[in-house]
Amino acid sequence: MSEIGLMNSVWTMLATVLVILMVGGFILLEAGSTRMKNAGHIAAKTILTFGIASLMFWAVGYGMIFGEGNAFVGLSKFFYSGGIDPSSDLAESVFFLFQLAFAGIAITIAFGGFAERAKLSSYVWFAILFSVFIYPVVAHWIWGGGWLSDHGKQDFAGSTVVHLTGAMAALAATMILKPRIGKYNQDGSVNEIEGHNQVYTSLAVLLLWVGWFGFNAGSTVSVDGAFFGYVALNTNLAAAAGAVAAMFVTVVVTGKARVSTILNGALAGLVAITASCAFVAPWAAVLIGGIAGVIVHYSMEFFEKRKIDDPIYALSVHGVAGIWGTLSTGFFATPELAAMNGGLPGLFYGGGFTQLGVQLLGVTASGAYAFVVSYIFLYVIHKGLGGMRVSKGEELQGLDLSEHGSYGYPEVFGGQSQKHRKTS
Repeated sequence: MSEIGLMNSVWTMLATVLVILMVGGFILLEAGSTRMKNAGHIAAKTILTFGIASLMFWAVGYGMIFGEGNAFVGLSKFFYSGGIDPSSDLAESVFFLFQLAFAGIAITIAFGGFAERAKLSSYVWFAILFSVFIYPVVAHWIWGGGWLSDHGKQDFAGSTVVHLTGAMAALAATMILKPRIGKYNQDGSVNEIEGHNQVYTSLAVLLLWVGWFGFNAGSTVSVDGAFFGYVALNTNLAAAAGAVAAMFVTVVVTGKARVSTILNGALAGLVAITASCAFVAPWAAVLIGGIAGVIVHYSMEFFEKRKIDDPIYALSVHGVAGIWGTLSTGFFATPELAAMNGGLPGLFYGGGFTQLGVQLLGVTASGAYAFVVSYIFLYVIHKGLGGMRVSKGEELQGLDLSEHGSYGYPEVFGGQSQKHRKTS
Protein backbone atom coordinates (compact mmCIF):
# COMPACT_ATOMS: atom_id res chain seq x y z
CA MET A 1 0.00 0.00 0.00
CA SER A 2 1.22 3.50 -0.80
CA GLU A 3 2.21 5.94 1.93
CA ILE A 4 -0.93 8.02 1.35
CA GLY A 5 -3.05 4.88 1.53
CA LEU A 6 -1.46 3.94 4.82
CA MET A 7 -2.03 7.42 6.26
CA ASN A 8 -5.65 7.44 5.10
CA SER A 9 -6.20 4.05 6.68
CA VAL A 10 -4.66 5.09 10.01
CA TRP A 11 -6.76 8.26 10.13
CA THR A 12 -9.97 6.40 9.27
CA MET A 13 -9.24 3.67 11.83
CA LEU A 14 -8.75 6.34 14.50
CA ALA A 15 -12.07 7.88 13.48
CA THR A 16 -13.69 4.44 13.71
CA VAL A 17 -12.54 4.07 17.31
CA LEU A 18 -14.00 7.50 18.14
CA VAL A 19 -17.36 6.57 16.61
CA ILE A 20 -17.54 3.23 18.44
CA LEU A 21 -16.74 5.02 21.71
CA MET A 22 -19.89 7.06 21.07
CA VAL A 23 -21.79 3.91 22.06
CA GLY A 24 -20.46 4.53 25.57
CA GLY A 25 -21.77 8.07 25.33
CA PHE A 26 -25.22 6.79 24.44
CA ILE A 27 -25.15 4.34 27.37
CA LEU A 28 -24.48 7.21 29.79
CA LEU A 29 -26.98 9.49 28.04
CA GLU A 30 -29.85 7.00 28.17
CA ALA A 31 -29.01 5.70 31.64
CA GLY A 32 -28.63 9.19 33.09
CA SER A 33 -31.85 10.39 31.43
CA THR A 34 -33.91 7.56 32.94
CA ARG A 35 -34.39 6.00 36.37
CA MET A 36 -31.75 3.98 38.15
CA LYS A 37 -33.92 0.86 38.33
CA ASN A 38 -33.31 0.46 34.59
CA ALA A 39 -29.64 1.47 34.39
CA GLY A 40 -28.10 -2.00 34.17
CA HIS A 41 -30.63 -3.03 31.53
CA ILE A 42 -29.79 0.01 29.41
CA ALA A 43 -26.07 -0.69 29.55
CA ALA A 44 -26.44 -4.39 28.74
CA LYS A 45 -28.94 -4.06 25.89
CA THR A 46 -26.83 -1.34 24.24
CA ILE A 47 -23.73 -3.55 24.17
CA LEU A 48 -25.79 -6.57 23.07
CA THR A 49 -27.50 -4.77 20.21
CA PHE A 50 -24.27 -3.20 18.99
CA GLY A 51 -22.94 -6.75 18.77
CA ILE A 52 -26.00 -7.88 16.81
CA ALA A 53 -25.72 -4.89 14.47
CA SER A 54 -22.04 -5.68 13.89
CA LEU A 55 -22.77 -9.28 12.88
CA MET A 56 -25.67 -8.29 10.62
CA PHE A 57 -23.55 -5.61 8.97
CA TRP A 58 -20.81 -8.16 8.28
CA ALA A 59 -23.27 -10.72 6.92
CA VAL A 60 -25.46 -8.54 4.70
CA GLY A 61 -25.50 -4.84 5.62
CA TYR A 62 -22.21 -3.82 4.02
CA GLY A 63 -23.11 -5.61 0.79
CA MET A 64 -26.59 -4.09 0.69
CA ILE A 65 -25.06 -0.63 0.97
CA PHE A 66 -21.91 -0.83 -1.14
CA GLY A 67 -22.31 -3.98 -3.21
CA GLU A 68 -23.22 -3.96 -6.88
CA GLY A 69 -26.96 -4.01 -7.33
CA ASN A 70 -29.61 -1.52 -8.38
CA ALA A 71 -30.94 1.90 -7.41
CA PHE A 72 -32.73 0.40 -4.40
CA VAL A 73 -30.19 -1.96 -2.81
CA GLY A 74 -26.77 -3.59 -3.27
CA LEU A 75 -26.64 -7.31 -3.98
CA SER A 76 -23.02 -8.39 -3.51
CA LYS A 77 -20.16 -8.35 -0.95
CA PHE A 78 -22.18 -10.35 1.57
CA PHE A 79 -20.25 -11.98 4.45
CA TYR A 80 -17.40 -9.57 3.86
CA SER A 81 -14.10 -11.42 3.58
CA GLY A 82 -11.68 -8.58 4.38
CA GLY A 83 -9.67 -8.70 1.17
CA ILE A 84 -6.58 -6.51 0.70
CA ASP A 85 -5.90 -4.35 -2.36
CA PRO A 86 -2.29 -3.02 -2.27
CA SER A 87 -3.12 -0.32 -4.84
CA SER A 88 -5.98 1.16 -2.80
CA ASP A 89 -5.79 4.60 -1.18
CA LEU A 90 -7.75 3.22 1.78
CA ALA A 91 -7.80 -0.30 3.19
CA GLU A 92 -11.30 -1.66 2.56
CA SER A 93 -11.31 -3.50 5.88
CA VAL A 94 -10.86 -0.14 7.63
CA PHE A 95 -13.64 1.40 5.56
CA PHE A 96 -15.82 -1.59 6.43
CA LEU A 97 -15.27 -1.05 10.16
CA PHE A 98 -15.90 2.67 9.83
CA GLN A 99 -19.24 2.05 8.14
CA LEU A 100 -20.10 -0.68 10.65
CA ALA A 101 -19.70 1.86 13.44
CA PHE A 102 -22.26 4.13 11.76
CA ALA A 103 -24.75 1.28 11.49
CA GLY A 104 -24.29 0.54 15.18
CA ILE A 105 -24.95 4.16 16.11
CA ALA A 106 -28.15 4.25 14.04
CA ILE A 107 -29.72 1.32 15.90
CA THR A 108 -28.62 2.81 19.23
CA ILE A 109 -30.53 6.00 18.35
CA ALA A 110 -33.60 3.96 17.39
CA PHE A 111 -33.66 2.23 20.77
CA GLY A 112 -34.06 5.55 22.58
CA GLY A 113 -37.77 5.21 21.81
CA PHE A 114 -37.93 1.86 23.65
CA ALA A 115 -36.53 3.11 26.95
CA GLU A 116 -37.87 1.91 30.31
CA ARG A 117 -40.71 -0.26 28.99
CA ALA A 118 -39.57 -2.69 26.28
CA LYS A 119 -38.66 -6.35 26.64
CA LEU A 120 -35.10 -7.39 25.89
CA SER A 121 -36.43 -9.79 23.25
CA SER A 122 -37.93 -6.88 21.30
CA TYR A 123 -34.51 -5.23 21.15
CA VAL A 124 -32.99 -8.42 19.75
CA TRP A 125 -35.65 -8.90 17.10
CA PHE A 126 -35.62 -5.30 15.97
CA ALA A 127 -31.81 -5.02 15.97
CA ILE A 128 -31.73 -7.84 13.40
CA LEU A 129 -34.54 -6.45 11.24
CA PHE A 130 -33.35 -2.83 11.34
CA SER A 131 -29.78 -3.86 10.50
CA VAL A 132 -30.89 -5.84 7.45
CA PHE A 133 -33.98 -4.17 5.98
CA ILE A 134 -33.96 -0.53 7.07
CA TYR A 135 -30.58 1.11 7.65
CA PRO A 136 -28.72 -0.53 4.70
CA VAL A 137 -31.46 0.44 2.25
CA VAL A 138 -31.42 4.14 3.18
CA ALA A 139 -27.61 4.15 3.29
CA HIS A 140 -27.47 2.59 -0.18
CA TRP A 141 -29.83 5.21 -1.58
CA ILE A 142 -27.57 8.05 -0.42
CA TRP A 143 -24.04 6.67 0.06
CA GLY A 144 -23.95 3.47 -1.98
CA GLY A 145 -24.79 4.75 -5.43
CA GLY A 146 -28.58 4.49 -5.10
CA TRP A 147 -31.25 6.68 -6.57
CA LEU A 148 -30.87 9.61 -4.17
CA SER A 149 -27.13 9.61 -4.80
CA ASP A 150 -27.91 9.91 -8.51
CA HIS A 151 -29.98 13.00 -7.73
CA GLY A 152 -27.01 14.61 -5.93
CA LYS A 153 -28.29 14.25 -2.35
CA GLN A 154 -25.89 15.93 0.10
CA ASP A 155 -25.45 14.12 3.42
CA PHE A 156 -21.75 14.10 4.22
CA ALA A 157 -21.81 12.12 7.47
CA GLY A 158 -25.40 11.06 8.03
CA SER A 159 -27.96 13.59 9.30
CA THR A 160 -30.43 11.59 7.21
CA VAL A 161 -28.74 8.21 6.83
CA VAL A 162 -27.94 7.69 10.52
CA HIS A 163 -29.89 10.17 12.63
CA LEU A 164 -33.21 10.58 10.84
CA THR A 165 -33.39 6.86 10.08
CA GLY A 166 -32.82 5.98 13.73
CA ALA A 167 -35.28 8.63 14.90
CA MET A 168 -38.07 7.41 12.63
CA ALA A 169 -37.67 3.92 14.06
CA ALA A 170 -37.81 5.44 17.55
CA LEU A 171 -41.03 7.26 16.62
CA ALA A 172 -42.64 4.01 15.49
CA ALA A 173 -41.59 2.36 18.76
CA THR A 174 -42.97 5.12 20.98
CA MET A 175 -46.30 4.96 19.16
CA ILE A 176 -46.65 1.19 19.59
CA LEU A 177 -45.30 0.96 23.13
CA LYS A 178 -47.36 3.92 24.44
CA PRO A 179 -46.14 6.19 27.28
CA ARG A 180 -44.46 4.99 30.45
CA ILE A 181 -46.62 4.45 33.53
CA GLY A 182 -47.13 7.76 35.29
CA LYS A 183 -46.02 9.99 32.42
CA TYR A 184 -49.48 11.46 31.77
CA ASN A 185 -52.46 12.16 34.00
CA GLN A 186 -56.05 11.45 33.03
CA ASP A 187 -56.58 15.11 32.13
CA GLY A 188 -53.64 14.90 29.70
CA SER A 189 -51.24 16.92 31.81
CA VAL A 190 -47.60 15.86 31.75
CA ASN A 191 -45.60 14.55 34.69
CA GLU A 192 -41.87 15.10 34.46
CA ILE A 193 -40.05 11.79 34.92
CA GLU A 194 -36.59 13.02 35.82
CA GLY A 195 -33.47 11.14 34.86
CA HIS A 196 -31.44 9.94 37.82
CA ASN A 197 -28.02 11.40 37.01
CA GLN A 198 -27.30 14.72 35.29
CA VAL A 199 -23.57 14.14 35.64
CA TYR A 200 -23.94 11.00 33.49
CA THR A 201 -25.86 12.91 30.83
CA SER A 202 -23.35 15.78 30.82
CA LEU A 203 -20.41 13.39 30.52
CA ALA A 204 -22.32 11.57 27.78
CA VAL A 205 -22.66 14.76 25.76
CA LEU A 206 -18.94 15.45 26.12
CA LEU A 207 -18.10 11.90 24.94
CA LEU A 208 -20.48 12.26 22.00
CA TRP A 209 -19.11 15.72 21.15
CA VAL A 210 -15.57 14.32 20.97
CA GLY A 211 -16.74 11.20 19.15
CA TRP A 212 -18.41 13.39 16.54
CA PHE A 213 -15.00 14.40 15.25
CA GLY A 214 -14.67 10.78 14.19
CA PHE A 215 -18.20 10.83 12.84
CA ASN A 216 -17.85 13.99 10.72
CA ALA A 217 -14.15 14.65 10.20
CA GLY A 218 -13.55 10.92 9.82
CA SER A 219 -16.01 10.82 6.92
CA THR A 220 -13.37 12.47 4.78
CA VAL A 221 -11.61 9.03 4.95
CA SER A 222 -8.55 10.92 3.77
CA VAL A 223 -5.71 13.08 5.01
CA ASP A 224 -5.37 14.83 1.65
CA GLY A 225 -5.17 18.59 2.21
CA ALA A 226 -6.14 18.06 5.87
CA PHE A 227 -9.75 18.83 4.91
CA PHE A 228 -10.78 16.88 8.00
CA GLY A 229 -9.66 19.91 10.02
CA TYR A 230 -12.15 22.15 8.23
CA VAL A 231 -14.93 19.63 8.83
CA ALA A 232 -13.95 19.38 12.51
CA LEU A 233 -14.03 23.19 12.82
CA ASN A 234 -17.59 23.35 11.50
CA THR A 235 -18.61 20.47 13.75
CA ASN A 236 -17.34 22.17 16.90
CA LEU A 237 -18.85 25.55 16.04
CA ALA A 238 -22.29 24.04 15.45
CA ALA A 239 -22.22 22.10 18.73
CA ALA A 240 -21.19 25.21 20.65
CA ALA A 241 -23.87 27.34 19.01
CA GLY A 242 -26.51 24.68 19.69
CA ALA A 243 -25.72 24.58 23.40
CA VAL A 244 -25.68 28.37 23.80
CA ALA A 245 -28.85 28.93 21.75
CA ALA A 246 -30.72 26.24 23.69
CA MET A 247 -29.66 27.83 26.97
CA PHE A 248 -30.98 31.22 25.91
CA VAL A 249 -34.32 29.92 24.67
CA THR A 250 -35.00 27.84 27.78
CA VAL A 251 -34.18 30.82 30.02
CA VAL A 252 -36.51 33.08 28.03
CA VAL A 253 -39.36 30.55 27.97
CA THR A 254 -39.10 28.92 31.41
CA GLY A 255 -36.99 31.35 33.44
CA LYS A 256 -34.49 28.58 34.16
CA ALA A 257 -31.45 27.29 32.30
CA ARG A 258 -32.68 23.69 32.13
CA VAL A 259 -29.77 21.26 32.05
CA SER A 260 -31.47 18.76 29.73
CA THR A 261 -32.25 21.47 27.17
CA ILE A 262 -28.68 22.79 27.14
CA LEU A 263 -27.30 19.30 26.64
CA ASN A 264 -29.82 18.46 23.94
CA GLY A 265 -29.05 21.75 22.25
CA ALA A 266 -25.40 20.73 21.87
CA LEU A 267 -26.42 17.34 20.48
CA ALA A 268 -28.94 18.95 18.11
CA GLY A 269 -26.20 21.22 16.78
CA LEU A 270 -24.00 18.19 16.19
CA VAL A 271 -26.76 16.28 14.41
CA ALA A 272 -27.65 19.27 12.24
CA ILE A 273 -24.09 19.92 11.07
CA THR A 274 -23.52 16.24 10.27
CA ALA A 275 -24.98 16.57 6.78
CA SER A 276 -23.54 19.98 5.99
CA CYS A 277 -20.13 20.01 7.71
CA ALA A 278 -18.25 19.62 4.41
CA PHE A 279 -20.47 21.97 2.40
CA VAL A 280 -20.79 25.20 4.37
CA ALA A 281 -18.71 28.12 5.64
CA PRO A 282 -17.96 28.41 9.39
CA TRP A 283 -20.41 31.29 9.86
CA ALA A 284 -23.14 29.08 8.42
CA ALA A 285 -22.14 26.25 10.77
CA VAL A 286 -22.75 28.60 13.71
CA LEU A 287 -26.16 29.55 12.30
CA ILE A 288 -27.12 25.93 11.55
CA GLY A 289 -26.17 24.80 15.05
CA GLY A 290 -27.85 27.77 16.71
CA ILE A 291 -31.12 27.20 14.87
CA ALA A 292 -30.97 23.53 15.84
CA GLY A 293 -30.57 24.52 19.50
CA VAL A 294 -33.73 26.63 19.30
CA ILE A 295 -35.70 24.03 17.35
CA VAL A 296 -34.92 21.24 19.78
CA HIS A 297 -36.55 23.08 22.71
CA TYR A 298 -39.87 23.54 20.90
CA SER A 299 -39.74 20.08 19.38
CA MET A 300 -39.36 18.47 22.81
CA GLU A 301 -42.46 20.35 24.00
CA PHE A 302 -44.37 19.46 20.82
CA PHE A 303 -43.95 15.71 21.24
CA GLU A 304 -44.65 15.75 24.98
CA LYS A 305 -47.95 17.59 24.49
CA ARG A 306 -49.01 14.94 21.98
CA LYS A 307 -48.39 12.12 24.44
CA ILE A 308 -45.39 10.78 22.55
CA ASP A 309 -43.17 9.66 25.41
CA ASP A 310 -39.58 9.93 24.23
CA PRO A 311 -37.37 9.57 27.33
CA ILE A 312 -34.09 10.68 25.74
CA TYR A 313 -35.61 13.06 23.17
CA ALA A 314 -34.35 11.05 20.20
CA LEU A 315 -37.16 12.37 17.99
CA SER A 316 -36.20 16.00 18.58
CA VAL A 317 -32.41 15.69 18.75
CA HIS A 318 -31.90 13.18 15.95
CA GLY A 319 -35.12 13.48 13.93
CA VAL A 320 -36.12 17.13 13.78
CA ALA A 321 -32.52 18.40 13.97
CA GLY A 322 -31.54 15.79 11.38
CA ILE A 323 -34.17 17.12 8.98
CA TRP A 324 -33.05 20.71 9.53
CA GLY A 325 -29.40 19.77 9.07
CA THR A 326 -30.10 17.96 5.82
CA LEU A 327 -32.13 20.84 4.44
CA SER A 328 -29.48 23.36 5.51
CA THR A 329 -27.11 22.43 2.71
CA GLY A 330 -29.86 23.42 0.28
CA PHE A 331 -29.54 26.93 1.71
CA PHE A 332 -25.86 27.29 2.64
CA ALA A 333 -23.72 24.96 0.47
CA THR A 334 -20.98 27.04 -1.16
CA PRO A 335 -20.14 26.59 -4.86
CA GLU A 336 -16.55 25.54 -4.09
CA LEU A 337 -17.46 22.94 -1.48
CA ALA A 338 -20.38 21.60 -3.50
CA ALA A 339 -18.03 21.09 -6.44
CA MET A 340 -15.61 19.26 -4.15
CA ASN A 341 -18.13 17.04 -2.35
CA GLY A 342 -21.07 16.64 -4.73
CA GLY A 343 -24.37 18.29 -5.52
CA LEU A 344 -25.09 21.93 -6.26
CA PRO A 345 -24.68 25.23 -4.39
CA GLY A 346 -27.40 26.29 -1.99
CA LEU A 347 -30.11 28.88 -2.44
CA PHE A 348 -28.15 31.65 -0.69
CA TYR A 349 -25.20 31.15 -3.04
CA GLY A 350 -27.13 31.49 -6.28
CA GLY A 351 -27.94 27.81 -6.70
CA GLY A 352 -31.69 28.31 -6.76
CA PHE A 353 -34.09 25.76 -5.30
CA THR A 354 -32.68 22.71 -7.07
CA GLN A 355 -30.45 21.38 -4.29
CA LEU A 356 -32.99 22.32 -1.64
CA GLY A 357 -35.57 20.28 -3.53
CA VAL A 358 -33.23 17.29 -3.65
CA GLN A 359 -32.62 17.58 0.09
CA LEU A 360 -36.35 17.75 0.78
CA LEU A 361 -36.95 14.72 -1.43
CA GLY A 362 -34.23 12.85 0.45
CA VAL A 363 -35.54 13.47 3.97
CA THR A 364 -39.13 12.76 2.91
CA ALA A 365 -38.39 9.48 1.13
CA SER A 366 -35.84 8.24 3.67
CA GLY A 367 -37.89 9.23 6.70
CA ALA A 368 -41.09 7.73 5.32
CA TYR A 369 -39.38 4.46 4.41
CA ALA A 370 -37.70 4.12 7.80
CA PHE A 371 -40.91 4.91 9.70
CA VAL A 372 -43.28 2.69 7.70
CA VAL A 373 -41.01 -0.37 7.60
CA SER A 374 -40.09 0.06 11.28
CA TYR A 375 -43.75 0.33 12.26
CA ILE A 376 -44.62 -2.84 10.36
CA PHE A 377 -41.79 -4.82 11.92
CA LEU A 378 -42.49 -3.53 15.43
CA TYR A 379 -46.20 -4.22 15.09
CA VAL A 380 -45.43 -7.82 14.11
CA ILE A 381 -43.06 -8.15 17.09
CA HIS A 382 -45.69 -6.64 19.38
CA LYS A 383 -48.57 -8.80 18.17
CA GLY A 384 -46.92 -12.00 17.03
CA LEU A 385 -43.50 -12.47 18.64
CA GLY A 386 -44.23 -12.30 22.33
CA GLY A 387 -45.04 -8.62 22.61
CA MET A 388 -42.81 -5.58 23.05
CA ARG A 389 -43.79 -4.16 26.42
CA VAL A 390 -43.10 -5.63 29.84
CA SER A 391 -45.96 -6.07 32.30
CA LYS A 392 -47.09 -3.26 34.59
CA GLY A 393 -45.50 -4.96 37.58
CA GLU A 394 -42.20 -5.47 35.77
CA GLU A 395 -42.13 -1.86 34.61
CA LEU A 396 -42.73 -0.58 38.14
CA GLN A 397 -40.14 -2.97 39.55
CA GLY A 398 -37.57 -2.01 36.94
CA LEU A 399 -36.15 -3.78 33.92
CA ASP A 400 -32.86 -4.50 35.65
CA LEU A 401 -34.51 -7.12 37.83
CA SER A 402 -37.29 -8.33 35.52
CA GLU A 403 -35.07 -8.77 32.44
CA HIS A 404 -31.66 -9.54 33.95
CA GLY A 405 -32.18 -10.73 37.52
CA SER A 406 -30.07 -8.07 39.23
CA TYR A 407 -29.97 -4.30 39.66
CA GLY A 408 -27.40 -1.98 38.17
CA TYR A 409 -27.34 -0.27 41.59
CA PRO A 410 -27.66 -3.24 43.98
CA GLU A 411 -26.70 -1.23 47.08
CA VAL A 412 -29.47 1.27 46.45
CA PHE A 413 -32.08 -1.45 46.08
CA GLY A 414 -31.00 -3.48 49.09
CA GLY A 415 -28.65 -5.83 47.25
CA GLN A 416 -31.56 -7.94 46.01
CA SER A 417 -31.28 -10.25 43.04
CA GLN A 418 -33.78 -12.50 41.35
CA LYS A 419 -32.13 -15.56 42.94
CA HIS A 420 -32.29 -14.10 46.43
CA ARG A 421 -35.89 -13.08 46.02
CA LYS A 422 -36.91 -16.58 44.96
CA THR A 423 -35.21 -18.27 47.93
CA SER A 424 -36.19 -15.83 50.64
